[in-house]
Amino acid sequence: MIRLTRLNHVPMIINADLIEHIDMTPDTIVTLTSGQKYTVLESADEVVDKVIVFRQKLLSPDPTRLTSAREHSSESESQGR
Repeated sequence: MIRLTRLNHVPMIINADLIEHIDMTPDTIVTLTSGQKYTVLESADEVVDKVIVFRQKLLSPDPTRLTSAREHSSESESQGR
């Protein structure tokens, strides 16, 4: 899953495995295999980079890389209480 931003600045999370193609008109349009289209603020290159990072995390032998730093910090805070 990757985090993107709609044109109205509302964040959204898309399943990166469902991206069929990305159009680079003046706006970036992400089309999913279902036919749904989302116009996002990120450039096509940024979307591709996010997909690459997502897939690298999946292939990483270190399972802690699958969770975000935010989740790790909240876990350590709750353990310290």
